[in-house]
Amino acid sequence: MREAGRIVAVTLLELQDKIRPGITTAELDTVAERTAHALGAIPAFKGYHGYPASLCISLNDEVVHGIPNPTRVLKEGDVVSLDFGVIYQGFVGDAAITVGVGKISPEAEKLLKVTREALYAGIQQARAGRHLQEVSRAVQEHAERNGFAVVRQYVGHGVGRRMHEQPQVPNFVTPQRGPILRPGMTFAIEPMLNTGSEETRVRPDNWTVVTVDGGLSAHFEHTIAVTNGDPVILTLP
Repeated sequence: MREAGRIVAVTLLELQDKIRPGITTAELDTVAERTAHALGAIPAFKGYHGYPASLCISLNDEVVHGIPNPTRVLKEGDVVSLDFGVIYQGFVGDAAITVGVGKISPEAEKLLKVTREALYAGIQQARAGRHLQEVSRAVQEHAERNGFAVVRQYVGHGVGRRMHEQPQVPNFVTPQRGPILRPGMTFAIEPMLNTGSEETRVRPDNWTVVTVDGGLSAHFEHTIAVTNGDPVILTLP
């Protein structure tokens, strides 16, 4: 899983390097697939429940699951979420980042900063002996303290030999405290924060999730492992 995660991280860095006005989302998808194959991995998303691409790329008011398109061109000021996963020797790595194209608005800058911070706040709580709910609480509190809404319809998840395993990892507190965390557990924490309403809808393509009010959305994700000490981030380069 460390190697699967490293391949995801290296691919996301490669993609981040290519982000500029004028590039299409389909070109970025090609970069992701080529990089994963060059590093000995298989893109995990392609064909998953019929998903047609290797990369999920979501712009501005798109929350998750945006489909790459050769006619979709990035422009200055866009906010771009890149979500990518691979399978390496039977194990999955999954991570996401959100980046700005050129100069972005101060509101967008703050959204990206707070979403990334919320992810790390959640990771810090992923310690043996605690309930999973403490991870969720840390993400929600940091997001809402800074004035952003937490998407409720989509959550993090266990990850290992399959991309989506139990437990679900909400970014908000639920009545269930969730399992007690134990060393060896691996899961993906992935805050999705909006500038406006937390509510979302799915576009007619049956994949792309957008905010109902057109507000900006950001998404950051790491696959992590619970240990006897500090949590370990598996999706680092």
